[in-house]
Amino acid sequence: KVGTKGMFTKEIEDALASKQIDLAVHSLKDLPTELAAQFEIAAIPAREDPRDALCSGQYSTIEDLPLHAKVGTSSLRREAQLRALRPDLLIHPLRGNVDTRLRKLEAGDYDAIILALSGLRRLGRTELVRQIMPTEIMCPAAGQGALAIEIRAGDDDVRSALAFLDDKAARSETQCERALLKTLGGGCQVPVGASAKFGGS
Repeated sequence: KVGTKGMFTKEIEDALASKQIDLAVHSLKDLPTELAAQFEIAAIPAREDPRDALCSGQYSTIEDLPLHAKVGTSSLRREAQLRALRPDLLIHPLRGNVDTRLRKLEAGDYDAIILALSGLRRLGRTELVRQIMPTEIMCPAAGQGALAIEIRAGDDDVRSALAFLDDKAARSETQCERALLKTLGGGCQVPVGASAKFGGS
């Protein structure tokens, strides 16, 4: 069911619980803020840029979009912030993987679409990125840009083997963001943005 907390992770966690696999790699923003007691996050590697990106074949910024431009996103968080910035925009659902979404943009189904910059960079698909959106105008999802390596709770051997991948800054930032989301009772389908910046040493 779309909208269920953990909808993107359940099958992978089932495989982890049944010992078909020993670790699972997720986009951290897709993991519920409260994991089941049988799991833990063993490592959060160095984080990619958490910001959102405006992709378009014609327009350079949100401000440049014409009146009533058609913008694609299926994120309630992005939609809420877009409506605050440009109430005139026509926001339409956009589903599928990154390649599918970019194909729909190139086919002219949308004037622009909003995607996570991190996913575009990881896939080498930044050719249509026109604007990297400042967090002040498009606050990213909690944990966006970060990966999480999930293991069975208490699996000391696997945790030790993964320890070198854990990045202090990424873990600190995402713990702060996820704490905010948890306090507000949010899951991955709630329109809440969070942005923390590690300032320690």
